[in-house]
Amino acid sequence: MTPPPRPRSVLLLSGGLDSATAGAMARARGDELFAMSFDYGQRHHAELEAAGRVAAFLGVKRHMVMRIDLCAIGGSALTADLAVPKDRAPEGMARGIPVTYVPARNTVFLSLALGWAETLDAGTLVIGVNALDYSGYPDCRPEFLRAFEQTANMATRAGVEGGRRFEVFAPLLHMSKAQIVAEGARLGIDFSITHSCYDPPREGFHCGRCDSCLLRKKGFREAGIVDPTRYATDHGSQ
Repeated sequence: MTPPPRPRSVLLLSGGLDSATAGAMARARGDELFAMSFDYGQRHHAELEAAGRVAAFLGVKRHMVMRIDLCAIGGSALTADLAVPKDRAPEGMARGIPVTYVPARNTVFLSLALGWAETLDAGTLVIGVNALDYSGYPDCRPEFLRAFEQTANMATRAGVEGGRRFEVFAPLLHMSKAQIVAEGARLGIDFSITHSCYDPPREGFHCGRCDSCLLRKKGFREAGIVDPTRYATDHGSQ
């Protein structure tokens, strides 16, 4: 007897440990994954290389890298010639919206993933956002995800005529970074293939000082799991 087809999901895949863990969790619940990454004019391409490695690890059905030019909008240290904040304390990260925020990025990414999901007959968008250990981004909040999910079901033919409800699956939303690391480890993720740094000093290294690196370090330390990341600050090369 032929088994029923697995439900399809589109995973927003950055190549970081969060999106890798969210993808692994979706796979573990039985989803057939299609991954979408973005070449959006970010200051480095290390994350896209990592996304390719993670996509292969997760065994996604297809990995699409979409090119869009968010540099034309600017307004972020990730897309413009602005300094990336370094060495900030955790309480500083949670206060205000940092310059590494890319205007409307998750709204744009989710919208494009929604369009692909509709053509794939996929009912779920998987995103690795987190509302606890995060850098104050407004598009990582549960209110935003609920609003987008409602929009998805109002703005698509599948939602209006097809009787199909779109779900935004954000399994990391209320997890600490340590809990995310522990869950990823439980699911067998090789974290050495992921990339989180906003400002990598050279190929294969994380700076160890940007908000993303500091949160990554904190997660491994608090989870009691060995961090396989190569940080430039640990190799005397800053």
